[in-house]
Amino acid sequence: MKLLDQVRMVIRTRHYKYTTEQTYVAWIKRYILFHGKKHPTEMGDKEVSEFLSHLAMNKNVAASTQNQALNAIVFLYKHVLDRPLGDFSQFDRAKRPKNLPTVLSIPEVRALLSYMHDEVLLIANLLYGSGLRLIECMRLRVKDIDFSQGLIVVRDGKGGKDRRTMLPNNVKSMLTFQLDKVKCLHRQDLEKGLGEVFLPYALERKYPNAGRDIHWQYVFPSSTISKDPRSGRMGRHHLDESVPRKAVKQAAVRAGIMKRVSPHVLRHSFATHLIEAGYDIRTVQELLGHTDVSTTMIYTHVLMNGKVGVTSPLDRMG
Repeated sequence: MKLLDQVRMVIRTRHYKYTTEQTYVAWIKRYILFHGKKHPTEMGDKEVSEFLSHLAMNKNVAASTQNQALNAIVFLYKHVLDRPLGDFSQFDRAKRPKNLPTVLSIPEVRALLSYMHDEVLLIANLLYGSGLRLIECMRLRVKDIDFSQGLIVVRDGKGGKDRRTMLPNNVKSMLTFQLDKVKCLHRQDLEKGLGEVFLPYALERKYPNAGRDIHWQYVFPSSTISKDPRSGRMGRHHLDESVPRKAVKQAAVRAGIMKRVSPHVLRHSFATHLIEAGYDIRTVQELLGHTDVSTTMIYTHVLMNGKVGVTSPLDRMG
C-alpha cells in the first residue's frame, strides 16, 4: 500500500474528520517533496526541523500553519510508521501575531444583518446569537436543535468536544421555517432513492437506517447531490462554507463597515458583547467551547483597548 493511502487509512480508523485527512495528507506530501521525494523512513528529526524552519523563514507562514504541518508530520511518524520522533525542537518558530480580534459594535452587527436574507441571514444570526464557529453551524443536524430547552448542541466541535450553547428566541421562527424546508427536501430525496446523509464514526454500522432519518439531516443542506469522498455514495452534504463567507463580506461592503469582516467576526462579537454586558468569563468560555480560559480572556483585552477609562487631553480642550 502506498504511504499516503496508509495515512488515509489510519486517519479513518481513528475517526478524524475528512478535512483533517486532506490537510494531513497535503502536509506530508509537501514534507516528502521538500526533501527530494525521500521516504520518511529514511529521514528523522533533522529533516523535520529543516522543513519546519523552511516554512517559517522562507514561506513566512503563520504560527498556526506551522503547527498544522508539525501535527501532520508527528502523526505520520507516530501512528503510521510507528517510529515516534525524538527531539526536533531546535527549529525556527513562526512568530505569533499579537493582533486583537476584529469586533463589530451592536449597530454594526444590526447593519450587517440588514443586508442579508433567507438562509445566510439565519446562519449569521446563529454565529452572532449563539457564538458558533462557521463549520459548527454548517454541521448542525436537525436533532441538535432543542426548541423546548432553548439550546443548540454542538457535536464534535474543535478538539472533538461536544458542548451546549443558547438558542436565541429571535431565530426560532426562522429556524422552524428552515427545518420545514429541510423536511420537504428530504422527502423529495427519499422519493428519488436518495436521502442518505454521512454519519459520524461507527453509527452507520450500529444504526444502518439512521442515515435516512430526518433527525440526522443537516440543518443547512447543500442545494446539490454529491458523492461522499470516502464511501463513494451519493447524498446531500451540508452547505459549503464559501456561501455564507461570501454573503457576509458582501453585506459588510453594502453596510459601509470599514473593518475586515468575516463570519468568525460575528463569533468574536458574540463573546465581546456578552462580557461587556457583565456575564462571567467562565460562562462565556463554556459557550465558546474554549479549553483554556486564557483564550477567552482575549476579549477582555478588546474591551480594555476600546474603553480605557481615560479621557483624551484633546477632548478636554473644550
